[in-house]
Amino acid sequence: MIRPATRQDAQALADIYNHYIKNSTATFEENPVTASTMMERINKVNSANLPWLVIEADNNILGYAYATPWKERSAYRYSVEATVYLAPKAQGKGLGTELYQALFAELQQKSIHSVIGGITLPNPASIALHEKLGMVQVAHFHQIGRKFDQWLDTGYWQLTLD
Repeated sequence: MIRPATRQDAQALADIYNHYIKNSTATFEENPVTASTMMERINKVNSANLPWLVIEADNNILGYAYATPWKERSAYRYSVEATVYLAPKAQGKGLGTELYQALFAELQQKSIHSVIGGITLPNPASIALHEKLGMVQVAHFHQIGRKFDQWLDTGYWQLTLD
């Protein structure tokens, strides 16, 4: 089931995200987050009138997806950056696709025109997910971040919704 995130989900969402902070370069964040921090982030997304969705089965949160404003300037108000994370045990089952499809449908209803997804490179699985949904690569920044004592590239994929 896919539904909006609630306060009760904050710890599970932090646990999923903290796995990536501690074990991967998928995020450039380096310090684990608390449930309180995650709830603040959910509230910020919701206050921007954007969706934060979770996917669950048997009362277990398996992943989440959300959108944030792309930039602060008003002319960017129809563009967002989308993010998706899955619990390690939930990867490879099509749940990322389901989450993004639900997210994109909600964004269309909110008159969002452009969705952008950032990916730390290399990441073949994330690239495949974004391209499966029709996103195309529009940028590649070389050695833009540093984590785990290595320089990392970031690519951006974009989809026009209408």
